[in-house]
Amino acid sequence: MEDLTDILNAWPYDPGQAMRIIVAQDGRRVLQVRQPLGIEQYELEGRPDGVRPYGFETVLNHVQDRLRRHIVETGGEAGFQITLEEASELQAEGVLFYYRYLLLFQLNYYEMVVRDTTHNLDLCDLVERYCENEDARTGVLQFRPYILRMHAAARAIGIANGAIEGDFQSVLDEAVAHIESLGEIDTPAFQFERIRSVNYLRALQRKLTRHSDTDTDADETATDTDGSASEPTDDRSRLEQELQDAVDTEDYERAAQIRDALRRRG
Repeated sequence: MEDLTDILNAWPYDPGQAMRIIVAQDGRRVLQVRQPLGIEQYELEGRPDGVRPYGFETVLNHVQDRLRRHIVETGGEAGFQITLEEASELQAEGVLFYYRYLLLFQLNYYEMVVRDTTHNLDLCDLVERYCENEDARTGVLQFRPYILRMHAAARAIGIANGAIEGDFQSVLDEAVAHIESLGEIDTPAFQFERIRSVNYLRALQRKLTRHSDTDTDADETATDTDGSASEPTDDRSRLEQELQDAVDTEDYERAAQIRDALRRRG
């Protein structure tokens, strides 16, 4: 058995610097997370754990391939079913992707978050359509509001930052409409995540819109032909709105900073 003490001592635990991306010996990049009792390592491509189930990149790819072969052999989708074992494997794989895209979101790797949430949304669609076991379906589909939320948030922020093409307003509007149109699932997780996800996306929309408008106002002021400056904004009202948005989007560190700023103003 190998003692990990030297490895852990080489990277002491610091909650403020607990993630890093390094280049492995073979040249690939991997994401490492320092935990109080150890280090986690995530592949940045393929499955987060680097496993190739059934010779495919993911279990999802394996099931999709089985579906394609079924269609070729039978002439259609009729009769195709996801087995209970496959449903369990898909759910476990979705959790791995969730762990990775949550970390990537914190690192502002929004395109990778879109990639990983797309995997989990495709997984949900496949389970919903071809898995007949109700418990297995519920175990996966109850988290779809949250996956939709993270997918839309990553796309919208990426668009606002110029890293992704598109219109963030449309992305967020469509995501909210999709979440609100989902069929009912009688679990606390689904009910809670549907409400919270809609609130989060609406708060994010207000925040991105305000920042976009601020940028536009700044450009207009800079090019004002008579040289006059626009009226100063109500700074306290702006901070109070930012505080509410930070709470709505669960950015509690930012919320604490804004709260302290408001207290200093009296």
